[in-house]
Amino acid sequence: MILDKIKKPNDIHKIPLSDFPALASEIRNFLVDTISKTGGHLSSNLGAVELTLALHNVLDLKEDKIIWDVGHQAYTHKILTGRREQFDTLRKEGGLAGFPKRAESFCDAFDTGHSSNSISAGLGYVRARDLLGKDYRVVSVIGDGALTGGMAYEALNNAALLETNFIIVLNDNNMSISRNIGGMSMYLGALRTSQAYTGMKLSVTRTLNKIPGFGDKAVETMRKTKSSIKQLVIPGMLFENMGITYLGPVDGHDMVQMMRTFNEAKKVKGAVLVHVLTQKGLGYGPAEEHPDRFHGTGPFDVATGEPLSPGEISYTDVFGSAVADLGAEVPNLAAVTAAMPQGTGLKKFAHLFPDRFFDVGIAEEHAVTFAAGLSLGGMIPVVAVYSSFLQRGIDQIIHDVCMQNLHVIFAIDRAGIVGADGETHQGCFDISYLSMCPHMTVMAPKNAWELKEMLRAAVLAEGPVAIRYPKGGAYTGSEGHYQKIERGKSEVLIRGEKIAILALGSMVCTAETACRDLAEEGIHPTLVNARFVRPLDKDLLDELGSSHGMIITMEENVRSGGMGEHVTAYLKERYPDVRTKILSVPDKFIPHGSVESLRRRCGLSADKLEEVVRNAWLQDGDGSPLCTGTEDAP
Repeated sequence: MILDKIKKPNDIHKIPLSDFPALASEIRNFLVDTISKTGGHLSSNLGAVELTLALHNVLDLKEDKIIWDVGHQAYTHKILTGRREQFDTLRKEGGLAGFPKRAESFCDAFDTGHSSNSISAGLGYVRARDLLGKDYRVVSVIGDGALTGGMAYEALNNAALLETNFIIVLNDNNMSISRNIGGMSMYLGALRTSQAYTGMKLSVTRTLNKIPGFGDKAVETMRKTKSSIKQLVIPGMLFENMGITYLGPVDGHDMVQMMRTFNEAKKVKGAVLVHVLTQKGLGYGPAEEHPDRFHGTGPFDVATGEPLSPGEISYTDVFGSAVADLGAEVPNLAAVTAAMPQGTGLKKFAHLFPDRFFDVGIAEEHAVTFAAGLSLGGMIPVVAVYSSFLQRGIDQIIHDVCMQNLHVIFAIDRAGIVGADGETHQGCFDISYLSMCPHMTVMAPKNAWELKEMLRAAVLAEGPVAIRYPKGGAYTGSEGHYQKIERGKSEVLIRGEKIAILALGSMVCTAETACRDLAEEGIHPTLVNARFVRPLDKDLLDELGSSHGMIITMEENVRSGGMGEHVTAYLKERYPDVRTKILSVPDKFIPHGSVESLRRRCGLSADKLEEVVRNAWLQDGDGSPLCTGTEDAP
C-alpha cells in the first residue's frame, strides 16, 4: 500500500504525483473501515481527502501552519502526519482526539472544535510571523458553513489590510452539518457558476483577437472593464471588494488543479482566498446520500451504513416531540437553531411549522439576540442549542435577553459530560454562566417526563428560562414521582435522615442507584431532585439545614459557580454547623473518553456517592452534627 510509506510529516513529498489518486482511494477506505468501528466524523473527512493531500504537497509541515476550522475534517491531516497507527484509539480515553490538538502533534497549529475562528487564529499567526521575522506559510481552512458565523467576517475585514501572504482556503461543500441556508450560501452558490464567466471571457478574447486591426484594441478595452463584467456575471465579488484576492472556484477533488492554484496563492502579497468545491461524503455511498447522518456517527455496518447498535430514545428526541406538540397548542411559539436542526431535534417542528422555524446558520450570538427581537414582537422563542455552543452567546444572554427580562426559552442539549468529542464539546459551564444572570430561571429534568413538563412550564412562565439536559438516552426511572413543576421548588424522592443528597438533572439517576445500594446496608439518606439552580428552593434548604447534619450536592457542571456553591453559600450563612460536600466536575477542561468513564473520574459515580455517604454516616453514629466547614470537590 502507498499509505504504508507515510510514517511522519512531509513523507507525502516522497510520493509520485501519479500515485496520488490511488493514495486518496486508500485513505478513504481506511477512514470508512476505521470510523465504522470507532465512530467519529466521516462525511466531512471523506470530502476533504484530496484537498488535504494537495495542501500537504505544497507545504512544509515541519514549519508551515494549517489551521482547520472546527477540525472535524482533519483526519487525513492526522494520517499524513504520522498518526495512522493510532486510529483504532480515535476518540477513546487516552487515545487520538477527534479534533486537532497541539499536545498531540506539532503539526496541529491550533486546538479546534468550534466554528468560524480559523481566519482570526491564522491572522494572528501571520502578524506574529512578520513581527518576529520568521518565514513560514499560514493556511486557514474554513468551510462554507463556518462563513455564516460573524467572527469570520470580522477576521476577513482585518485580513484585507495585510501586505504579506496569508492563504484562506474556503472548503465549499454547500453544507455545515445540515444543508446551509442564508445569504452567504446563496452567494457562494452563485460563485460556483463563475466558471461560466471564465469560459465566456476566454471565448470572447479569442474571437476578438481574430479580427485584424481591431482585436488588440478591443481586448485591451475589455481588460479595463473586466471589473464591470465581473460585477455583472459574478454577484458581488465580495472578497475582491473587501481587498482579498479571490482564486477559484477550483475542483476540490482535482489535486493537480488545486496544487497549481495553491502555488499561485503562495505568490500573493496579501490575503488570498482559494475557493475549493468539494462533495461531503465522497467515496462512500451511504455518506454521499446522507451526509448529515454521517457527519458524526457511531459504529456502523460498512456494507449497509446502518448503525451497529439500535438507537434509544434520547433527550433530544423527547425535546423534539415535546416542542412540536407545544407548537400545535401555542400559535406564537417559535423555534430557533444555529445550523443544528437535526442535532437539536427540531426537524419535526420545522416540518410542521416552517413559518415559525428559524435556522440562522452558525451564529449563536445572532440567534440569541434574534430570539430577543422575536420575544419583543410577541412570539415565544425556543432557542435549541448545545451547551458548549451557547457559551458563544453569553454577552447576548446577559445584555439582550436578561437585562430586558424577555421571555426567551433556552433548550440546552448536551449539558454536562458528552464524551468522545472532548474539551471543546463538554457542556460543563452552563449552570455557572446562566445562574449569574438576573431574571434567569435555570432548571434540569430528572427524566424524560420531567423534560416535557419543564418545557411546558417554561412556555407558560415569564422572563428568560433555561432547561439543560444531557446527551444520550432519556432516563425513564423515578416511577411514581410526578410532582407538578413549580418555579424554584424541588422534589423530595426519598425521606431519610442525617444526610441529604441534592441531585440535579442527570445525577438523579446516579443518586437513586446509590440510595438503593445504601439501603441494603441500613443507611437511609434523604434524596432530593433539585430541579432548580436558580431560584434555589430555600424553603427546602431551611428544612434540611435544621434536620440534617450533612448536605451533599451532585451536578454535571464545574464547581465554580455551580449549584453546589450556591447551596453551600446559603447554608453556611444560616446553618454554619451543617457540613456540605460538593460532587461536581472539577474546575478544569475534561478530555475525550466515554461518558461513564469520565463521570467516574470526576467523582460523579454511584460508587463515589456511596463512599461519601457511608463515611459520613459512620462518623455520625450518635446523630450529632458531623462537623463544620465545606470539603473540596474531588
